[in-house]
Amino acid sequence: MILGHLWRFLCIALLSAQLTTATAAMPLLSDYNHKAWSVLDGAPVDVMKFAQTSDGWLWMATPAGLWRYDGVRFERVDSVYGHPLKSNILIGLAATADGALLVGYQLGGVSVFRKGYTRTFSEADGLPGGIVFHLEPAPDGSVWIGARGGLARLLPAGDRIERLGGDVGLPKKGVFQILLAGDGTQWIATMESIYYRRPGETAFHQAWPRTLLYAMAEAPDGAIWACDPRRNYYRVQTTRPAHPGLPAPAFRGRGLRFDRDGVMWVLQNEGLERRLDLGPSSPAQRLTPQNGLSGTTPGAIFQDREGNLWLGTATGVDRLRPNRLKPVTPELQLEGPAILPGPDGSTWVGDIWNGLRSVDGNGVSRHIASGQIGATHWSADGVFWYAWNNQLLRRAADGTVTAFPLPEGFQNRLAHAIQSTRDGAVWVSFHGGGLFRMNKGVWTRDGGLAGLPREMTSSMTTDTQGAIWMAHADNSITLLSENEQGGPTLRRLDGGNGLGAGIVMQLYRDGNDIWVGGERGVFLYRDGRFQQLRGRNEETFRGVSGIVRLPDGELWLNGADGIYRVGAGALAAWRQDGRAAVDFERFDALDGLRGHAQQIPSNPSLLRTRDGHLWFTTDYTVAQIDPSHVRRNPLPPPVYLRSVEAGDQRFQVDDVRQLELPKGSKQFSVSFTALSLSIPERVRFRYRLLGLDDRWEEPHGRREAYYTNLPPGNYRFEVIAANEDGVWNTQGAALDIRIPPTFVQTPWFIVLLALGALLLVWGAYLLRVRVITRRMRDTFLTRMAERSRIARALHDTLLQSVQGLILSFQMYANKYAPGSQDRVRLEKTLEMAEQLLVDGRDQIMDLRAASSPDDLGPGLAQFGQWLAEHGRHTFSVQVRGTPVRLRPDVHEEVYAIAREALYNASRYSEAKNIRLELAYSPRQFSLSVRDDGRGLDDHTLNAGQRPGHWGLVGMRERAGCIAAKLAIVSRPAQGTEVSLVLQARNAYEPAQAAAR
Repeated sequence: MILGHLWRFLCIALLSAQLTTATAAMPLLSDYNHKAWSVLDGAPVDVMKFAQTSDGWLWMATPAGLWRYDGVRFERVDSVYGHPLKSNILIGLAATADGALLVGYQLGGVSVFRKGYTRTFSEADGLPGGIVFHLEPAPDGSVWIGARGGLARLLPAGDRIERLGGDVGLPKKGVFQILLAGDGTQWIATMESIYYRRPGETAFHQAWPRTLLYAMAEAPDGAIWACDPRRNYYRVQTTRPAHPGLPAPAFRGRGLRFDRDGVMWVLQNEGLERRLDLGPSSPAQRLTPQNGLSGTTPGAIFQDREGNLWLGTATGVDRLRPNRLKPVTPELQLEGPAILPGPDGSTWVGDIWNGLRSVDGNGVSRHIASGQIGATHWSADGVFWYAWNNQLLRRAADGTVTAFPLPEGFQNRLAHAIQSTRDGAVWVSFHGGGLFRMNKGVWTRDGGLAGLPREMTSSMTTDTQGAIWMAHADNSITLLSENEQGGPTLRRLDGGNGLGAGIVMQLYRDGNDIWVGGERGVFLYRDGRFQQLRGRNEETFRGVSGIVRLPDGELWLNGADGIYRVGAGALAAWRQDGRAAVDFERFDALDGLRGHAQQIPSNPSLLRTRDGHLWFTTDYTVAQIDPSHVRRNPLPPPVYLRSVEAGDQRFQVDDVRQLELPKGSKQFSVSFTALSLSIPERVRFRYRLLGLDDRWEEPHGRREAYYTNLPPGNYRFEVIAANEDGVWNTQGAALDIRIPPTFVQTPWFIVLLALGALLLVWGAYLLRVRVITRRMRDTFLTRMAERSRIARALHDTLLQSVQGLILSFQMYANKYAPGSQDRVRLEKTLEMAEQLLVDGRDQIMDLRAASSPDDLGPGLAQFGQWLAEHGRHTFSVQVRGTPVRLRPDVHEEVYAIAREALYNASRYSEAKNIRLELAYSPRQFSLSVRDDGRGLDDHTLNAGQRPGHWGLVGMRERAGCIAAKLAIVSRPAQGTEVSLVLQARNAYEPAQAAAR
């Protein structure tokens, strides 16, 4: 590799000597994406060592502590995998292939950290004392340890220290570095000199030059380089040189590293230097604070597993990543560059200040001519047309160049587009709206055609039928074709045909299709309509002035927001369904692109060269990429959960798989990360919370997930990630989260709440009953007062009047002789009147008192017997069951109904026999009055009463008041039966009903 770089350098030097106008340089900042972090960015300073563990974390050892980096932020840690550090003053640092991190302390001792395990070795375990300078993992699983007190080895089992010293030919003290070469040779840098031991040997041998050397590095050719304290680098020899004294140094430096591509990186006091060979170095190969380095005095350089170079300086940390886009002619300051295929197979680059240059595939540029180039065009017959220094040049296939002056009034105008015709003429568009056709040196405005737009024509091409397409700055395209008679025909395409590009910047023929690039997007014309290309996340591909479709079907675009690559599969799917959004890849400043595509350039801003590479222009640069060998990152990023925040509490969950949040937590946030260090800005995440929603969510730029209004329960948070090239880690990371319920969220609280509700209902019921009771009592007292008033009125009027009538009739009865028939009749009538008086008095007593009446049976039997004595019928009573005291209100209504039935039967039925039946059963109470009289007529049965009589109506009303069933059955000449039935719960006193 060194010889290859040297040969390349010599070739370039020879070419520079022969062609003073040819240059080729490879500036560091053009080939690499550089990013610097300082203390203001949270980065550590004075990094002594870098290491990357197999889980993806980048670790940094400093004299002030241990740091780690995930691609987004630097974090100082006091523990590793949950195990505390012995000290925060560190020097040595290394990571083993099996995932261990080893830390060497300035005050002596080495700690080994693994997930779930840690151990610290000290002098008591056989470790050399003093500062631990270096830790070097070996392929056999052991770890070499260089310390002030000497050399030791942690054996592969990881439980024992083996100390090496004088018995193997090494000094006892002062080991700075261990280097295990690719051929198996072990190199040890000590305070005295460098020692080596080849495979199979037991003792070490002293190498040359024999002086204090350190900062060893192995070159791709196997050479070992080391420097002395004066920053002189020497090649270390295993054989005695012809002149044993100190040779002349090969180059200067204070540290050295060869990356995986064999590139030499040298640490200098003032910064970093990339060397292509051992000769004089170009200033363009140096990175210093003046051109962006975080600081001076770099102390450590490291290459991570993704190929990034990391540098620790006195005041910060730097990262160098190879760009995907390679600069072309980076040694030139360009303005408005144009790229075009040259006639000799090279690519021509022209701009305002540097004229026209030819650039080959190695980036070597050669000056062709001074001047300013405008639009260019290659015709189908091999003729090359180009605007140059206020004239139009025609270069024939044999190399003959013919110059044509520009049309009158447009000598100082920039030519925007050129298109040849089949008859050898050309159309030329000038800045400001001038469109001309030139044939044999004669210029004709608009080609003599009427109807061409006055707007500037920004791009031209032809289709497979030979029609000329002219794009304009007013979102329109003119098609110029021949009609059947061979005459010109103009057709206008615009928004009515689906075009919405705004200012059209490029027309690109793709087989039978025409692509249109403009300020508002990209469109494809086919079947008479324009179809807009849209990407995911509402990408519109705006400001596209360069379009190329590769033979494999990929579509490349150069636009205002970067360079786009649309895969062949995605493009084919979109052509089938124009509504679908295509997946795409964007290349921008993170890939080495500077600026954006030129808007309305005189030549397309994207060109495919003969070697298959793609060349892009921006306002100030030219870059290229090989689409078949784009630098990719094949490593899926490890995904980790960092912390969970709930309320004002923060939980570290680096190595936790289950977490229980405080009771009553309704919201929490989860912080996560993915260890992709190359382009962390493009890392994509997807996460979901099982138990809430099974769908994946994809945040944009965030590394946190937020959830609110969560009920208690068990959840599982899952997150996956993809690197900048879409390589997904589908395993990701997961955390089981439990939110325990508070007491008010438990079923017991719901039960208590239900009981409380029932108690409230019961309390409301009792309150309602109390109110109703009070209201009933008030109503009862009001009624009692009314009853007392009525009773007084009846006593003072009706009863006293009846008593007076009885006395009057008694005086008349006394005038008849005792035993006479008339006196007997009068006395019986007086007895009935006295009974009526007694009944009336009893009713008055019922009105005045609320006491319950006596048993029902005897009272009704006495009344029926009295009716029989004054009538012509017999009366009988039958009682079934054990008589039970009825409720007072029921007793009163039943008694009144029975009296009415007995009275009606005695007076109106003309019966010979009347029978009263009372039945007391546990389920019901029933009463019936039967007679064998003439019965009721049909009119009375249908009407429910006799005209002018209200006895039957009153019986039904009374039965309704006590929820009783009253039935009246009558048949002519066969008698009448009145029956009354009450349920036991409505008839009896509660205590009596319970007893039954």
